[in-house]
Amino acid sequence: MKVFIPGGAGFIGSHLCEKFLADGHEVIAYDSLVLGKRELLAKAMKSPKFRFVEADLLDLERVKKEMMGADLVVHMAANSDISQGAARTDVDMQNGTIATYNVLEAMRVVGVKKLIFASTSAIYGEASVKPTPESYGPLFPISFYGASKLACEGMVSAFSHNCGIQSWVYRFANIVGPHSTHGAIYDFVSRLLKNPDRLDVLGNGTQRKSYLYVHDCVAGMLFGFTHSKENFQCFNLASKGVSNVRFIAEEVGRQMEKATGKKAEIAFGEGDRGWVGDVPYTYLDGSKLEGLGWRARFESDDAVRQAVAEIVREKISGEFL
Repeated sequence: MKVFIPGGAGFIGSHLCEKFLADGHEVIAYDSLVLGKRELLAKAMKSPKFRFVEADLLDLERVKKEMMGADLVVHMAANSDISQGAARTDVDMQNGTIATYNVLEAMRVVGVKKLIFASTSAIYGEASVKPTPESYGPLFPISFYGASKLACEGMVSAFSHNCGIQSWVYRFANIVGPHSTHGAIYDFVSRLLKNPDRLDVLGNGTQRKSYLYVHDCVAGMLFGFTHSKENFQCFNLASKGVSNVRFIAEEVGRQMEKATGKKAEIAFGEGDRGWVGDVPYTYLDGSKLEGLGWRARFESDDAVRQAVAEIVREKISGEFL
């Protein structure tokens, strides 16, 4: 199978490249490197079955050209800096919604009939039902990122039903682990490397969310792909439980102290949001995918602990695991 991965040089995308290659498939990673990193593809680059294309998804003709001959598209590209949307209201429209239209239109034109699409828990907004199932609605996202992903889901559904594209949509919890390029753990470790004496945390630390280990994320995506055969399917992809920001900050502080010998003061801010558009409490119901026989190895707190250890190692060594 030949797999085309927009966003292949990103956090989750780079792990997917490695997994598909390990399973014997050909992989084309397509990434503008605005947020992705070429270094994350160091292992993939060693394979003769891998090809990297540095290009923008907004270039539709280039997307069509590079996608030609693919059997599966795994669309991971998006603006991962969610808070940026409040300052630049068009960034998610361009890099999310329009980019996704281009991926789908290219699939229609060149004849690729299978799509895995990375969505997000942010499409639920401030859901009143916890854990939140896929059937929850109406959906009112409060970030531009969430709004873009919801629009993308609508387009995936329309292309699926009108153009015969079989689609698997995954609404991710917060994904954590090695190769991280953003997120609370990554930010906390980066701040402590700059100032080992103090960690300033946005918000009061009560924000709580589902955290899923990145290898569990990849495993869940591929399990759903091989075990669900409907024309259009949508799954929450999450672990059991939630973790709050205070726990994450304290775990980062503990493991950084263990690694560097320096103990930091942790200073929390005010309010239950880290930024405008941040949802203070998300908890996904993952029972639909579990019903097919899949469950994450790590529950939320354990996913955080594992991810903190690996991100600390990466940031201190300067090498990706």
